[in-house]
Amino acid sequence: MKKFEELKTLIASLEGDADKFYNKGNSAAGTRIRKGMQDLKNAAQAIRQEVQELKNKDGGSGGE
Repeated sequence: MKKFEELKTLIASLEGDADKFYNKGNSAAGTRIRKGMQDLKNAAQAIRQEVQELKNKDGGSGGE
């Protein structure tokens, strides 16, 4: 669950740059968004792998 919380925090941290890029035309903010989206992709993939491992190990109980 910790990784999922980190994912939500990462999305929230990109909100300001998204506003700057889309509404104010700040291209540097666009670069930061692209980097953040790559980080999001990697974090999401790590969560997917963790879920799959837990599902296979515990028969789908989610480790709880």
